[in-house]
Amino acid sequence: MDRFGFLGLGIMGSAMARNLLRAGYEVIVWNRTPERCSPLAGVGARLGRTPGEVARACPVTLAMVADPSASGQLCFGDDGVLEAMGPGKGYVDFSTVDPETSRRIASAVRAKGGRFLEAPVSGSRKPAEDGTLVILAAGDRPLYDDVLPALEVLGQKCLYLGDVGAGAAMKLVVNLVMGEMMVALCEAMALARRAGLSCDGLLDVLSAGALANPLFAQKGPKMLAGDFEPSFPLKHAQKDLRLALALGDRLAQPLPTAAAANECFKAARALGADDEDFSAVFRAVSA
Repeated sequence: MDRFGFLGLGIMGSAMARNLLRAGYEVIVWNRTPERCSPLAGVGARLGRTPGEVARACPVTLAMVADPSASGQLCFGDDGVLEAMGPGKGYVDFSTVDPETSRRIASAVRAKGGRFLEAPVSGSRKPAEDGTLVILAAGDRPLYDDVLPALEVLGQKCLYLGDVGAGAAMKLVVNLVMGEMMVALCEAMALARRAGLSCDGLLDVLSAGALANPLFAQKGPKMLAGDFEPSFPLKHAQKDLRLALALGDRLAQPLPTAAAANECFKAARALGADDEDFSAVFRAVSA
């Protein structure tokens, strides 16, 4: 398989599509805001006018959009992916959505004779650019096997988790942990500052022991410098926490720490941090 459609060219999707082009794949791209296609057209991508047009031209179409609403619109909207589905066609959605949205799309694609794979990714801008994402796939196993060479261009680790819904749920669990960790770091830095301690010193202590981790090492110094250039926009982090909490509600699983973290992210959104990096939750925690 040497040709893919790619729908959604935000921070993540544009980097992923570019890596496929670099690996020698033919890629036909579409984005709701057409000007985002121009940089990829400059390195060899073909342009599609609608999601349906892209999906009709490609044996497998890939998608990376912001939320369940956008994911549903790609599939079910006018000249969407579903209108192009048929026997032999494949659809892989990298978007972070709830399991119910993923199952609804899978059912519709399969009803048209197509194959579906959910494949949300763990990682932000830099891993997307470097091709070192972690891909959490679930759905039609033959489709997974067919697209695995392309997935290995995009990620350092590809996991097949079983039935549709498992990948979506795993991604929400992972991002729940990430959101909680970020709030914990913000609270620690805010408390250290109030106590007259060096936040640089705090980061040194954290990096030297059992609490050392790449998230703290990467984000801590940028937070102290006031650098909130988005690798993972805060509004998407809060969306993922909201979806994780909804999953907990459906399963009657208490998530008190996640609920508290979600309130911190909501407070940061109220301060205008939607499009900043998710580490900008520090603004709310340290206010």
